[in-house]
Amino acid sequence: MSNGETSRFVRLHVELVMEVTDVARLTGAAVDRLNDDPALPDDERRQSLETVRDDPAEALAHLVDPFDLVTAVPGTQLAQASWSSEEMTDYDPDAEWDAAEWDLADDADGEG
Repeated sequence: MSNGETSRFVRLHVELVMEVTDVARLTGAAVDRLNDDPALPDDERRQSLETVRDDPAEALAHLVDPFDLVTAVPGTQLAQASWSSEEMTDYDPDAEWDAAEWDLADDADGEG
């Protein structure tokens, strides 16, 4: 921003890689969450249940909510959030971590 102005809005990029160690527990937790959501319309619930039963990445996406990650941060209010999940078939947990491969600034705006 010009003239020394600062924005009240900050984009926070977080990328996590999680290992699914128990598909049945993960799927069961997602199914329980969907079944316990009184605001979820029945047709959407049926579709979501089918999706989480077929795909552990979707089950995880139904359990991880960005709002939960930031509600305790003092002096802030979540303005917008989005998230997704995907299976990483090419992930090597034994490989050395390379920060350049995870350069989120390049992904977000095409600038580096």
